[in-house]
Amino acid sequence: MHRAIGISLGLCAVSLVGACSEVARVPLQATAGPNPEILPPTRTLIPTLKIAPATGWPAGKMPVTASGLKVNPFATGLDHPRWLLVLPNGDVLVAETDAPRKPDDAKGIKGMVMKAVMKKAGSGLPSANRISILRDSDGDGVADVRQILISELNSPFGMALIGNDLYVADSDAILKFPYHAGDLSIASKGTKVADLPAGTINHHWTKNILASADGGKLYVTVGSNSNVAENGLEVEADRAAIFEFDIISQQLRPYATGLRNPNGLAWQPQTGALWTTVNERDEIGSDLVPDYMTAVKPGAFYGWPYSYYGQHIDTRVKPQRPDLVAQAIVPDYALGAHTASLGLAFYSAHLFPAHYIGGAFIGQHGSWNRQPQSGYKVVFVPFQNGQPNGPIEDILTGFLSVDGKAMGRPVGVAIDAKGALLVADDVGHTIWRVVPSQ
Repeated sequence: MHRAIGISLGLCAVSLVGACSEVARVPLQATAGPNPEILPPTRTLIPTLKIAPATGWPAGKMPVTASGLKVNPFATGLDHPRWLLVLPNGDVLVAETDAPRKPDDAKGIKGMVMKAVMKKAGSGLPSANRISILRDSDGDGVADVRQILISELNSPFGMALIGNDLYVADSDAILKFPYHAGDLSIASKGTKVADLPAGTINHHWTKNILASADGGKLYVTVGSNSNVAENGLEVEADRAAIFEFDIISQQLRPYATGLRNPNGLAWQPQTGALWTTVNERDEIGSDLVPDYMTAVKPGAFYGWPYSYYGQHIDTRVKPQRPDLVAQAIVPDYALGAHTASLGLAFYSAHLFPAHYIGGAFIGQHGSWNRQPQSGYKVVFVPFQNGQPNGPIEDILTGFLSVDGKAMGRPVGVAIDAKGALLVADDVGHTIWRVVPSQ
């Protein structure tokens, strides 16, 4: 045991040194936009590690907004807030959550190191396993009512309301709870309506859900069970995909596949198309692979694990599947290498200037496998006629301290009932609210 710990600590030290030897070859902007630069992979004995230790926000410190905007804490003191849902009456639901127990994920020396890395980065702590409800009853932009709506969940993440049914995506199932406008607690244990891929690996555990406009279907994200199928292809069954769940028949069917770790789901307001944000693979260099957002085409295959960003083959995967690679679709818009782009919300309100209408806000949780760091901010992608139209714009920055520590890490984003932008900051234990400064 002592020898294993010693090897593990030694590997950590070597990793930190190795982080200095492999650095990005192009600016982050080159790996973003509709035509990102896809460089040849860089393989190193030890993967690049550039960790931002999680510290939380010092007293008096807040994120920095883009010009013309201002920010205030909507709610503080939360327990790892990850995902948001704004209800029709203006109440805000927040999933206070972290990873479930997954004993067979990242085993061995590398697993010990990665668990230590995640803990240092502010993850891997016991999950609060609850949905809380926040209410701004006096309209001052700060929640003055906070209550636990549902407790004793299993690493909840996505939420969707259809009529009087509140659906919650746990790490292993979709649950349905009765809800009526104004409720501040739900006593029911809920009804399981579908099992979701989980198990003792459950590498990408977050499951998001989004209701269709007619309320007849839910769309469900399921991330891969590994970085790039290193646990074997057999454990990737029904993973790395978006599923369609029919409310009436309660049947799940694959909607799109080859998506390594989809998280954000949103309907583009001009076209009605389903869009998602996807975290791509690691350990082939600081410039690869760009995370992305894309319109989700029914039946489409997006490459994982065999290829990335279309038909760029990942030679680490055995056996290869050239037949599937030939079908791989190029995503619509790259969001930068290793940014960990998670939250996605299209803007269709009118509080912000007209420039923002139809565009996408994206929460970027931040990198660990890039030198220098990327992400750790909220960005905006303008749209025109339902398609991205312009470069990425910074909206909320300053989550990293000058010495490279993570005071906060953005995750879910949502638009509140008044048109303000809400940002769940899991490391900062805060939900931020962004509005125009005038």
